[in-house]
Amino acid sequence: MTLALEGITVVAIEHAIAAPLCTRQLADLGARVIKIERPGSGDFARAYDARVKGLSSHFVWTNRGKESLTLDLKHEAARQLLRQLLARADVLVQNLAPGAAARLALDFATLHARHPRLIVCDISGYGDDPARPGPLRDQKAYDLLIQSEAGFLSVTGTPDEPAKAGCSIADIAAGTQACSRILAALLQRASSGVGSRIDISMLECMVEWMGFPMYYAFDGAGPPPRAGAAHATLYPYGPFPTGDGRTIMLGLQNEREWLAFCDHVLQQPALARDGRYGSNPLRSAARDELSALIAAAFAPLSLEQVEARLDAAQIAHARVNDMAAVWAHPQLQARGRWVDIDTPAGRVPALLPPGVASADDCRMQAVPALGQHTDAILAELGHDAAAIAALRAARVV
Repeated sequence: MTLALEGITVVAIEHAIAAPLCTRQLADLGARVIKIERPGSGDFARAYDARVKGLSSHFVWTNRGKESLTLDLKHEAARQLLRQLLARADVLVQNLAPGAAARLALDFATLHARHPRLIVCDISGYGDDPARPGPLRDQKAYDLLIQSEAGFLSVTGTPDEPAKAGCSIADIAAGTQACSRILAALLQRASSGVGSRIDISMLECMVEWMGFPMYYAFDGAGPPPRAGAAHATLYPYGPFPTGDGRTIMLGLQNEREWLAFCDHVLQQPALARDGRYGSNPLRSAARDELSALIAAAFAPLSLEQVEARLDAAQIAHARVNDMAAVWAHPQLQARGRWVDIDTPAGRVPALLPPGVASADDCRMQAVPALGQHTDAILAELGHDAAAIAALRAARVV
């Protein structure tokens, strides 16, 4: 089967999470992704931790299916090699520090004059439009800082203390949006014949994800309260203890479900007709007393017994899984969502991309060692063994 992006070449000058996640998704779709890394150290995400057989968990997650080419872009010879690559490429993705791309003549205006079909995707913290720089354009930005600037921390956590997300959601938002925009730009180029620039701001991507709390607080209204793992505005919707010391996550959405919950799960029909709890706003205001009632009803029951009652009442629920439980999740196993990929430390499992039916419908190749493909790529560009050895001796690659 021909994959959607077969024949597309992406050059990625990237580090950390946002850009690597974007280009990994392009690689999954069949694109050739050539990852430019610093000689000796590479993408600094390689050193974040050593949790996957000695490799970084972040790096393994976001870099499968790529080719690693080491170039020290401080050298003119390395910049010339990069220019050779870009002449053959369809897409450039970069998330260098503010101003670095322009200093390397990798800004869109310069590249478009040389390579009019090239699509350039710049990922930054606050956006990098020369016409509308904004006061924060040159400021460094990391995931937690963007979560904070975008207001995410103000609505996440407990009433006493805000909390960050447990994964890099600002980076994920930016990387996923960048991938989407690149796909659209490739379609546009297919009809126009001309490449375009994509300016991805982590702040703007994260604020897009904040649409519900922002509209909830529209025109000066109060924001959703921080409610821990519970829903900020629906109740009962969140975690509740069961009698065996575990936790069930409930999700009630409407009055019909509230009646079924009282009748068949709590087995307290009178509670369903109690006017004090007759609407979601009333139940949300009475969280403390309802929480105690629900906990008392669940106290004699195991998690499995509560699940059986919820299933019979057709009430949505979930387990509060840890990472070990997710690795072994029966739904993922039954749907065949895990495949093995190669890494420099051996084979590890990887999740098939969402929406992909099987490993035949995507390209999930190895996580590269630093500089693993340098010699092969340079040979493609016309450099023989002696020339490559000279480049190494000069520390260009």
